[in-house]
Amino acid sequence: MSDEPALLRIDGPIATITLNRPQAFNSVNLAIAQKLEQLGAEVEANNDIRVLVIEGEGRAFSAGGDLQTIGAAAEADNIAPVVGELLKHYHAFIETVRRMPKIVLSSVHGSAAGAGMGLAFVTDLCIAAEDAKFTPAYAKIGVSPDGGSTVGIPGTVGVRRALQIFLAEDSFTAQQAYEWGLVAKVVPATELKAATRQFAERLAQNPPAAIAGTKSLIYQAATTPTRQQLDAEEDRIIGAMHTEEFRVAVKKFTSKSK
Repeated sequence: MSDEPALLRIDGPIATITLNRPQAFNSVNLAIAQKLEQLGAEVEANNDIRVLVIEGEGRAFSAGGDLQTIGAAAEADNIAPVVGELLKHYHAFIETVRRMPKIVLSSVHGSAAGAGMGLAFVTDLCIAAEDAKFTPAYAKIGVSPDGGSTVGIPGTVGVRRALQIFLAEDSFTAQQAYEWGLVAKVVPATELKAATRQFAERLAQNPPAAIAGTKSLIYQAATTPTRQQLDAEEDRIIGAMHTEEFRVAVKKFTSKSK
């Protein structure tokens, strides 16, 4: 493996970003945050990509923020500039994940803690190995969530469950995450790679206009007035109906129904 802190590979319509600090359980320091921001921008700009998979190298998905870096900053009374710079880049990546007109799928094994848990659930969908363990971690060290944790989780599980997760759960399993709606599929650890690829390929069968329009509409629905949301639906569906994929699909459907 390369010594880059995060890696990008592209295979047809599917891109994969691999968190690549296995010796540090893929914890997030400034180097990985900067690299993720760069790779996220590359994926967003590539119109041939329909699905982005995010995975972790080694024994964990991500242990969250790099506590060695953060602890040293605390000792030096230098928290604001150090953590502020790290989160500037990491949060830019999270914003790109939510904004890009592609489906982002996290593929989680081992530990996903703190900001690593946040990343797992700020993506559009999550597939997890049976051995995956999700650990909020924040309250135990006296801090509130970051890394998109309060972007992805409350909208999925609701306010009360989110408060429970962040303040009353030491950790929870992939099965619990599935039952709460945070995980789309749970598979045996040995099958995670293959199942992730199969899931990504299924998602990539959707035409770009369908992916982009659906993702945009779903995320804006909770905060958009009804009339504005209906107008957005109209704009999106008419735009998609101007694509060649739509014309071909409708012709195929109508020819079958005759």
